[in-house]
Amino acid sequence: MIKSARELLRRTLSPRAFAKVHFGWWYGRSYLTGLSATFRGHPAPVLHSFPQDPALPVPARIGSVKTFAPTKMCRVMTRHGSDKGSRHNYTTIYSALFGELRTKPLRIFELGLGTNNPQLVSSMGVDGRPGASIRGWRQLFPHARIYGADIDRDILFTDDHIETFYCDQLDAEAIRDLWSQPSLREQMDIIIDDGLHTLEGNVSFMNGSLEHLRPGGIYVVEDILSNTLGSWLNLLQSGYPERFPDHEFTLVKLPHPYNRYDNNLLIVRRKA
Repeated sequence: MIKSARELLRRTLSPRAFAKVHFGWWYGRSYLTGLSATFRGHPAPVLHSFPQDPALPVPARIGSVKTFAPTKMCRVMTRHGSDKGSRHNYTTIYSALFGELRTKPLRIFELGLGTNNPQLVSSMGVDGRPGASIRGWRQLFPHARIYGADIDRDILFTDDHIETFYCDQLDAEAIRDLWSQPSLREQMDIIIDDGLHTLEGNVSFMNGSLEHLRPGGIYVVEDILSNTLGSWLNLLQSGYPERFPDHEFTLVKLPHPYNRYDNNLLIVRRKA
C-alpha cells in the first residue's frame, strides 16, 4: 500500500514537490523515531580490522556509535536526495569520523553521482537525484572542494565548489585518466566509492585510487552486499593489507532497522 501511494505521488507531483514529501515522510518515520531512541541501547557495528587492534583510529571512533540515532548529517543528506542517512545509516558513522573536520578546507571525492538512466547497471531508478550526495557534502563541509565522477556522462556538472568527471571504474586506464585531471592531482582527504557496488568494481577502483589519498585520509567503499562479506574477509586476510602496508582496513557490518542487504562498508585509513 505504501509503495503504491508513493508511486502515485511520484507520478502526480513535480520532482521537487515529490522530494519534499519524501523528506517529510522520512523525517516523521525515521528521524523523529530515531531521536526518541537516542538514549536507549543501540546495536553496535560489527568490525573486522586489519591489523586487528581496537585502538586504531577508525575502530576506536566508530566502535561505540549509536547506529540508530540520527544526526544532522542524516538530515542534510536525505534532504538532498541521498540515501546515506535513510536506506542506509552511514551518516552515523561519517558523523563520528568526519564531524571534527566540518570547518576544514578538505578535498572530498565521491565516485558515483547517482545516475537515473535505467540502461546503466548502477542506475538508482527514475526517483534518483544525480549529484545528491556531493551537494550534501558541500553543505556539510562549506570550506571543502568537492569532486565526483560517474560513468554516465549525461549527469556530469560543475557548480560552486563542485567539479565532476567521467570514469569507468572497471577500466584501469579510465581510472588513471581520472586522477590525471589537473583538479585531481593533489591528494584527497576523503574518497568514497558509491559506484558499481560489485567486488570487482570496488577492488578495481581502490587499487587505482589509494595512492591518491592523503596521509591520515579516509577511503570508504559503500553498499557492500552482505552475501559478499566473506569474499571481502578472504581478500583482507590473504595479504591485501601487506600490499598496502601504510593503510589500515576496517570492514564494517552496520546494523539497520530494515536493510540487511547491503548496509556494509569498508573503511581504509592511510597512516599519517
